[in-house]
Amino acid sequence: MPRPHLLLTAAVVLVLSSPSLAQQAGGAAPPPPAVTVMTVKPENVPVTYEYPARVVASREVEVRARVGGIVLKRTFNEGARVKEGDLLFEIDRRPFEAEVALAEAQLQQAQAQQAQARRTEERAQALVRTGATSTANLDDATSQRELADATVAQAQARLQTATLSLDYASVEAPASGTTSREQVPEGSLLTSGDLLTRITQLDPAYVNFAAADTEAFSIRRMIEEGTAEGSLDTLTVTVRFGNGTDYDQTGKIDFTSSSIDQATGTILSRAVLPNPGNQLLPGQFVRVEINGLVVENAVTIPTEALMQGPQGTFVYTLDEKNVAAVRPVTVGRELDKRLLISNGLKAGDRVVAVGVIKVRPGSPVAPTDTPAATDGGVAAAGAPPAPGVQAEAATGAAQ
Repeated sequence: MPRPHLLLTAAVVLVLSSPSLAQQAGGAAPPPPAVTVMTVKPENVPVTYEYPARVVASREVEVRARVGGIVLKRTFNEGARVKEGDLLFEIDRRPFEAEVALAEAQLQQAQAQQAQARRTEERAQALVRTGATSTANLDDATSQRELADATVAQAQARLQTATLSLDYASVEAPASGTTSREQVPEGSLLTSGDLLTRITQLDPAYVNFAAADTEAFSIRRMIEEGTAEGSLDTLTVTVRFGNGTDYDQTGKIDFTSSSIDQATGTILSRAVLPNPGNQLLPGQFVRVEINGLVVENAVTIPTEALMQGPQGTFVYTLDEKNVAAVRPVTVGRELDKRLLISNGLKAGDRVVAVGVIKVRPGSPVAPTDTPAATDGGVAAAGAPPAPGVQAEAATGAAQ
């Protein structure tokens, strides 16, 4: 059995014979961590907003019967596009033609009585001038003529009503659009007000979406305060389908609600887009992207550069000696893989973009050279580390 002092001597020899173990036993500091550093460079950055949305028809009209009768013919194909004024249904016209003929006869009768009353009034006027009759007879004749005038007006109104009913027997499209299925087949007996079909106008199409009240107010405030270029009138809307493809037409926001939905805390808005090919269908769920706002002299950082601590959000910045420090920042908005910083950073600040988990406040880091970034308001800093830091990093790599 080996003696204890011999085992201890062997362990000491093993430690001294291993360079790495001997360095650790001596308490040498580890090399600074390698990180990627970005230099803040303010630029004009376009800001977009994206919301879920739903397509609705710009106009949907119910075609109803204005008169009762038997449906003799349907002249359109269900689901086909029709133009305003096209004939859709024909209702049996014969009862209405008879009503028109009766109204015309009654008008002729009233006009004959009117002519007779006028002649009687003219004779009474002549007799009064010669003193052959009293003014009472003239008053009676005048009253009869006035009654005849009223009868003629009544007969004309009755004829006009009968003519309208005859016209309503031919049901025409009140608007251009796409028809739905027929609601009553040919041969059905209609009453006034029965639904015949629906016409949906798809061009243009409406897209309804809702934005959070805070975000809507933020957009308005950015425009009013001049921190962003653009206006509500110049905002454009792009529609993205569920498969990720974009609709080839852009639209405008034509309506924004003046009140907040109490149930959802959102503000309803509506965009109008051309839809000549009927690619946008009512009820379709899509996403809308609002474009047209540009933030001037904006500062952005990569999303991975932002940290969260007990005091809020912060980033790590470096001084001229590559020593890291905590810098509190305020995030204005999240962009595509970047964050818009509204407060906390300025031009020239060096921010740790990659490797933030290895950084410790007050400790040096080893920034690496990366190609300059061309978007997002930042550029990669190619600042080399200090000579001592390079030497320590090389020693650590060799070991």
